[in-house]
Amino acid sequence: MNSIVKVAISSDFFTSFSRLPKVQQGKVSKFITNFQKNPRNHSVNYEKIMDAADLNMRSVRIDNTYRGIVLKPKAGNVYVLLWVDHHDEAYLWAKRHRCDINSQTGAIQIFESQIQIDIVEKTSDEKVTTLFDNLKDRELMHIGVPEALLPQVRKIESENDLDRASDKLPIEAYEGLFLFLAGASYEEVIKEQELVLTTEVDTNDFSAALERMTSRSSFVVVANELELAEMLSAPLDRWRVFLHPSQRRLVEGDKNGAVRVLGGAGTGKTVVAMHRAKWLAKNSCDENQKILFTTFTRNLAIDIAANLAAICSAEEMAKIEVVNLDRWVGQYLRQRKYDYEIIYPNDGKGYWGKALDLMHLELNLPEVFYQEEWQKVIQPQSIETLEQYKRATRLGRGTRLGRADRIKVWPVFEEYRNLLTQNRKREVDDAYRDVSALLREGNAVLPYVAVLVDEAQDMSTQAFNLIRNLVPEGKNDLFIVGDGHQRIYGRNKVVLSHCGINIRGRSRKLKINYRTTEEIRKLAVSLLNGCLIDDLDGGSDDNKAFRSLTHGTPPLFEQFSDSQEQADFIVEYLKNCQAAEKLLSQLCIVARTKYELQDVKEALDANGINYVQIQPDHSDHGDVDAVRLATMHRVKGLEFEEVILASVNDRLCPLAKNVEGRGDGVEIVLADLVRQSYWNSYCYARLYRRNNAEYHFWS
Repeated sequence: MNSIVKVAISSDFFTSFSRLPKVQQGKVSKFITNFQKNPRNHSVNYEKIMDAADLNMRSVRIDNTYRGIVLKPKAGNVYVLLWVDHHDEAYLWAKRHRCDINSQTGAIQIFESQIQIDIVEKTSDEKVTTLFDNLKDRELMHIGVPEALLPQVRKIESENDLDRASDKLPIEAYEGLFLFLAGASYEEVIKEQELVLTTEVDTNDFSAALERMTSRSSFVVVANELELAEMLSAPLDRWRVFLHPSQRRLVEGDKNGAVRVLGGAGTGKTVVAMHRAKWLAKNSCDENQKILFTTFTRNLAIDIAANLAAICSAEEMAKIEVVNLDRWVGQYLRQRKYDYEIIYPNDGKGYWGKALDLMHLELNLPEVFYQEEWQKVIQPQSIETLEQYKRATRLGRGTRLGRADRIKVWPVFEEYRNLLTQNRKREVDDAYRDVSALLREGNAVLPYVAVLVDEAQDMSTQAFNLIRNLVPEGKNDLFIVGDGHQRIYGRNKVVLSHCGINIRGRSRKLKINYRTTEEIRKLAVSLLNGCLIDDLDGGSDDNKAFRSLTHGTPPLFEQFSDSQEQADFIVEYLKNCQAAEKLLSQLCIVARTKYELQDVKEALDANGINYVQIQPDHSDHGDVDAVRLATMHRVKGLEFEEVILASVNDRLCPLAKNVEGRGDGVEIVLADLVRQSYWNSYCYARLYRRNNAEYHFWS
């Protein structure tokens, strides 16, 4: 028998802990710290639980009114903290739940011992068929179903039945059953969940089970007091500790080349990338070598750096450089005395007007045509001469241009480039090309052994051409995550293979949403139906197997006649939250622009409600209990328990100039919002028009 005592904590324990009042959380933290040091201490009062579903469960006293539930198996020196709650609720939880080792997957599973499946009674002549008749018991267990629940699962006759049972099943069981219903074969489900098992399982050996990848998605063995304190300080941030097996497989181990990871909102793409950076820093970096973690926006880079610091040691963080790509490019060029100001496409509008004024135009084409032709054809294909333009592909462009017409329009592009050069300006795509050329010509050796790219859908072709030049092709070189459904910066669709990035055989897709509820996911997906979405490498992507594991109330919608009525409503709602002892730091008010947040701020000030506006250049540490305020672009990638979308007004969200020709309806408004994946457990969209005009609401 192993003499080493092993103390583990379940993800459910952190969930129950986060719901306790602050005073009780302090008492629980003190208890767990002492428990982790020595669970055999005589001060720990283990009590048997009458009618417990699992005979290995014991209660432990926190104080006179609160109890913890601990798994204390007969064999081995293992103690697992499962739940904490008020005395009566804790005992009720223990009477309903079991904690077993699945004999097929080797995973430790917590589940309700009885699932009530409502079925319609059949006549004696009707043949009874259920959804999983084609799967053997062993196969159902292999995709995550506990043996004790096989009879109940076999009664499931519809997807609605499965949804109603979702919170009673282990997460991996619900996920496996859903994937099977979505059309995946048994073999595909096993591969997707990384549940291949090659050794025989001892269903009494909890110590061995805790070491398996299948268990590590829901249980963590606490190594020391410092690690425990960090977990308890942010119990809702389970992404720091728990990874799904499919995520962990991407995070750990050497890869033979570039890896691309797709996934819908909330599937943990950024989490995977951050844990991958940590793994590489620990296992693949020699002295003076670094990992570059880059993304499109400065805001997201700031947030990623802060989150990496929460999971990495100081030594690991010293090996990871987090910076958005444009800033990296600017720093590199300044070091080489680059004599140009880098501008973005919208900054060049004045030069387009001058170029058109100077040219004798034979074709009646609007200015916007030239700007879009430049951004979607000329820049992505690095076109610098008329001969190159004649041969260029223009797939997806609405206006047809024959060879003769291309000759007629080319002088405008040539003049635009000349004007930029004369004024010592270069567009960002030109700067990307210039850096790539400098790296190739100078045979520069950068310190990077790997580059990780987040929000890849917002990167341009020239950006990926540069990224390919930042690190030699080979083992662990590139790790790219993104989702075409969340493209919000209007960038061109990129084909990675055209940029010299080979991801063949190393592409994965994350399908399970761990952040938002199924009700919110359904609304988001419905708004994007019919949109053709690319997979970042020349193919198409869809959300057919995209699913959320949690349920909640559907998003709520309110309309107001003016901004003051909206502000009053928000203030009243926040006061109710305070009365219910909710943490305001877990709620964020989001608006299209900082000006729309001004009315809200004035109302909060007048009513003494604390708030923190999340600034572009700073991360939100969450250490102040105050409601968060943010613009839509700033809040991208952040997570809150509740979100209020304020001032979702006609012609403001999205801005009218950005949706010309797309119609004028709230469908567009909400589609733009859900693309950016803000919504979590609850979402309130407050809608009004400043001019009190009739609002045609989508339903």
